[in-house]
Amino acid sequence: MRTVSDTVSVRLYHLADGDDGGGASTLFYGPLTEAMTIAAAQPEEVQESLFIATENDVVAYLDLIEG
Repeated sequence: MRTVSDTVSVRLYHLADGDDGGGASTLFYGPLTEAMTIAAAQPEEVQESLFIATENDVVAYLDLIEG
């Protein structure tokens, strides 16, 4: 993820699997710090399918916190 500012606007979304191909549900749009707090509060099984998108990158939430 190229962006390092905690205040950059991001989209936090959950990418669900499904018989119909699944879909993305936006959980939050706003500052990275708030997105990280919201993501951390989700159950572990939800965290596995969370992604954070900036205007030029997308990264899996778990990859971001493990990196």
